[in-house]
Amino acid sequence: GHGTSIGGLIVDSGNFDWQGSGRFPRFVEPEPAYHGLRFVETFGNLAFILRARVLGLRDMGAAMSPFNAWLFLQGLETLHLRMARHSENSIQVARFLQDHKCVNWVRHPGLESSPTYHLKDKYLPNGQGALVGFGISGGRDSAVRFIESLRIFSHLANIGDSKSLVIHPATTTHEQLSEDEQRAAGVTADFVRLSVGIEDIEDIIADLDQALNNAVSC
Repeated sequence: GHGTSIGGLIVDSGNFDWQGSGRFPRFVEPEPAYHGLRFVETFGNLAFILRARVLGLRDMGAAMSPFNAWLFLQGLETLHLRMARHSENSIQVARFLQDHKCVNWVRHPGLESSPTYHLKDKYLPNGQGALVGFGISGGRDSAVRFIESLRIFSHLANIGDSKSLVIHPATTTHEQLSEDEQRAAGVTADFVRLSVGIEDIEDIIADLDQALNNAVSC
């Protein structure tokens, strides 16, 4: 939650049929790097997770250092508290932006105007997370001025930090794509992505408001 470490985990239900389609020979045929072992034949529904461990972990060394593990544990202790605050703050930010004269559109699953609003209760019943996307009037130039005018938000590409983050995908994460490729990915010149943090909501909204007013004449 503090942007100090990167990591993840593999969750395998054990329900996938690795053998039936014939498309996964590495799980079915003898593995030359492991004494000719056939993973599906030997381990059944544990074939994937055990192959990931005995080959992936062995060959790539994807194991946390003790310090990174400690940082993860520190963050996990307050995860449930932070996620509730992220969700509370993000929907309020989305509603604020929806009513702002300098904003063309807003995307957040908790807004009734969202094309995925009908799915929020099914998939996200306890809150919709930190992300908010919106289109700023004036396109790319306004987006750059907006980001440079923010005081609380940090200009970073990651998401889910305790602190609020902002980025302009068209000139950063998706910059190497052509305009057509960006458009196909849902990235437009006016698109600004926010990861709303757990700061006081009045401070967050005040920062967004002053930055919008500084960046756009509307």
